[in-house]
Amino acid sequence: MAISKNVPASIFLIISFLLILQFDYSDETSMNTNGFDSAPSSVPAPAPVPSSPLPPKIDCGERCSERCKLSSRPNLCHRACGTCCARCNCVPPGTAGNEDVCPCYANMTTHGGRKKCP
Repeated sequence: MAISKNVPASIFLIISFLLILQFDYSDETSMNTNGFDSAPSSVPAPAPVPSSPLPPKIDCGERCSERCKLSSRPNLCHRACGTCCARCNCVPPGTAGNEDVCPCYANMTTHGGRKKCP
């Protein structure tokens, strides 16, 4: 007698589970008029490929050597300049100033709020 009471409950659970699976699957795909599955509607269109390539990487070592050649602390200058150059792909010309040429380089600061790049 105990088995016959559990059979309808088991059948109800199985049917409920199958209906939930069918409902979830029908949300992911839709049928076209020709009967074939189409791509899910939530998939975004592929991004367009940029027409121009990225600018070439500059030689940070050479540019920083030029920038730091008159520094009183050349090792510190080279390290800071190298970090800034790697992040911005730009080093202002000359040994000081000309920061308007590379705004990224000029605006980078340390945690203390001081200018990072020489």
